[in-house]
Amino acid sequence: MSTLNPTTSQNEERAHWGGIFAMTLCVFVLIASEFMPVSLLTPLARDLGITEGLAGQGIAISGALAVLTSLFLSRLAGNMNRKHLLLGMTILMALSGMIIAFAPNYLVYMTGRALIGIAIGGFWSMSAATAIRLVPQHQVSRALAIFNGGNALATVVAAPLGSYLGATIGWRGAFLCLVPVAIVAFIWQCFSLPGMKGNQYDASRGSVFRLFRQRAVSVGLLACGLFFMGQFALFTYVRPFLETVTQVSPSGLSLILLTIGVAGFVGTLLVAMVLNAAFYQTLIAIPLLMAVIAGVLILTGHSLWIVALLLSFWGMLATAAPTGWWTWIARTLPQDAEAGGGLMVAVIQLAIALGSTAGGMVFDHSGWQSTFALSGILLLGAVVLTLLLSRLHKSLAG
Repeated sequence: MSTLNPTTSQNEERAHWGGIFAMTLCVFVLIASEFMPVSLLTPLARDLGITEGLAGQGIAISGALAVLTSLFLSRLAGNMNRKHLLLGMTILMALSGMIIAFAPNYLVYMTGRALIGIAIGGFWSMSAATAIRLVPQHQVSRALAIFNGGNALATVVAAPLGSYLGATIGWRGAFLCLVPVAIVAFIWQCFSLPGMKGNQYDASRGSVFRLFRQRAVSVGLLACGLFFMGQFALFTYVRPFLETVTQVSPSGLSLILLTIGVAGFVGTLLVAMVLNAAFYQTLIAIPLLMAVIAGVLILTGHSLWIVALLLSFWGMLATAAPTGWWTWIARTLPQDAEAGGGLMVAVIQLAIALGSTAGGMVFDHSGWQSTFALSGILLLGAVVLTLLLSRLHKSLAG
């Protein structure tokens, strides 16, 4: 088995695409596990004797543990072989599914959800750093796009698959079905991932928050945060918008949501090529186009076909964007990609929470038009900061 050093030039190593695809399978299982409860809350809550609100807290605890893990894993892991760390996260993922499937009570269920949160935070915080080691520099964005493709595919199928399995074999069986897939991912990674030495220097450099001392990192993470706030300020409330404003039928709603997901998957397939050709222009164009979509939706919200077309385009852009920001981390912090990835996970999770909360408050008090306007403003803020970031990059490069 080959072993990659953290400082080894990517161009001196062959591409380990088998490892990339094995990790993509992990992404699929992680995201499916994270959001599976959404379609199973009612039978899950009934079986455990709790309210649906309490059952839904399983999603909240996984998000909280993902943030904590992402911030501190790199330092705690020290110089541990990153292959072993990734395999450990995969074991946690399988263990989580088994614990949830056989949970006799709420406490055990929440323990299983906490474990999946640790796996999510650990995996995503290491994704950029791992991609840097597995493929040459010019193919990092492609590798990250493949990771994000697993994310997009899981987002599309998790809810309907969970609902179908829940109706067919019960909610416990639905969670248990994820375990053999996790085991396959574990075995695949065992054979396809090379050894990846941890950077001993990383463990003694202090907190990940030290990266905020770099102006480009601070501006970039703020731009990323505003983007995700803007995205989820609108998209969290797209269902009530479609039901009450566009007045789509239940079958039409399912079709539109499926179309958004499929468009997002297509976006992840295309974004790597665009990023390689025009990196910062793409990072600027995505939130700009999404802000335009938010504005046009305010004007055309009652037109079914226009709304469906615009939301499909929104899905393509929004799902492609994370690949761009993860590529930015890989390019900006090639020697600190684990710490940068940890901060990125924390920023994204916090931004999603803030964006959905702010959007909900505005939705309740001022209506959907104000919510969509807020989304557009936040996205335009991301445009301005990303433009500033591109100029900082040019000045540093010059």
